[in-house]
Amino acid sequence: MTAPPLQPSVGADTAVPAAPQQKQARRAPVRDRYFDLLRAVALFRVVLYHLMGWAWLPVVFPSMGVMFALAGNLMARSLKRPAVQVVRSRMRRLLPPLWLLGVVGVTGMVLQGWGPSEDGHPGWWWFHLLYWILPLSDPPFAESVPGIHGILGEDWAAELGGPLWYIRAYLWYVLLSPVLLRALRALPWLTILAPLVLSAAFQFGYLNLPGERFPSALTDFSTFGACWILGMAHQEGILKRLPRYVVPSVAPVIAALGLWYAFREGFKTGYDLDSIPFAQAVWSFATVLLLLHVSPSWTEWPRRLRRWDRLITLLNSRAVTIYLWHNVCILVAATLWDQLWGFDVMYENVPWLLESPWPVLVIAWLLIGSCIVWFGWMEDVAAKRRPQLWPDGGKRTAAKQPRTRAAHRG
Repeated sequence: MTAPPLQPSVGADTAVPAAPQQKQARRAPVRDRYFDLLRAVALFRVVLYHLMGWAWLPVVFPSMGVMFALAGNLMARSLKRPAVQVVRSRMRRLLPPLWLLGVVGVTGMVLQGWGPSEDGHPGWWWFHLLYWILPLSDPPFAESVPGIHGILGEDWAAELGGPLWYIRAYLWYVLLSPVLLRALRALPWLTILAPLVLSAAFQFGYLNLPGERFPSALTDFSTFGACWILGMAHQEGILKRLPRYVVPSVAPVIAALGLWYAFREGFKTGYDLDSIPFAQAVWSFATVLLLLHVSPSWTEWPRRLRRWDRLITLLNSRAVTIYLWHNVCILVAATLWDQLWGFDVMYENVPWLLESPWPVLVIAWLLIGSCIVWFGWMEDVAAKRRPQLWPDGGKRTAAKQPRTRAAHRG
């Protein structure tokens, strides 16, 4: 999860006194484009993985660990302000896009027969709906609904509910961040490693908790908590205190340990890292540690990446929307593409094309683009910005560039 883009700094052509200009600059620090690139790659990898199902993709790039680390970094930077104010602000930015998803999704599920009888007791069904408002636990969704023939598969509710664990985990990290930051400043490495120890305790059976909701939340916290805290540690300058040779020497060993355990637990026989939380935790921790160590802190794009500026800006501006809606977009794309099997000319001449997932990926991204237009504006409303349909920064850049080259898009 990511914080919405920061407001652009005041341009040189703006008639504002010097003191207010300095105050505005303090409110809107320049974005770190390296982090923007990592977040964009993480989002693309998530969509690719959920379509292709390639187990090696989370190994090549552990998107969830990276996204939590970047969010932790932003959270630590924000906590220079009063904690209550920061937590309230982060919740305000996070929850409205979820509410919009809930309005559409829950309404659709109810219209297709989902209701109080699903949980066996009407009171529990209504109570669980509150998690769509404040997701301290996973919001509920229908196990089976009819869907829309030829457009939306019957398991669309499960696909819609799939990404919601991330919102729940993100919310808990936000709520705990003031405490985590204090602990990090007092006992840095003990705090960073504590989630890994907790993950090991779950994996090896030293800690067993009853029920389903609380253990699930605690497992996710232990799996990615070290990445979130690493992001905070990077912002606090804790990682920079280490000699330069330490991270490149230690991180590959930690990564190898995580990968060894993954293969030991069946990674080679069809399981992925998500099915082995401790391996996921260790591998993500090591990868994030290396990525933060390499961090070049770009305030401007390197020449070779400038062509991707608008796309990366768009992905960062609509990260929550993309993550919430991408599973449903993939399902719709796959359902629409499958309809082509009904045409004899396609089936007889290009069956290889109908079996290929790549056209589905293209259609899925087109649908994600439509979701950005239809639903993404809620991220602007949540951040108290003027709503935009396609916030890739292009118009703002064109307006600013003739007068000041120092302006950066949010």
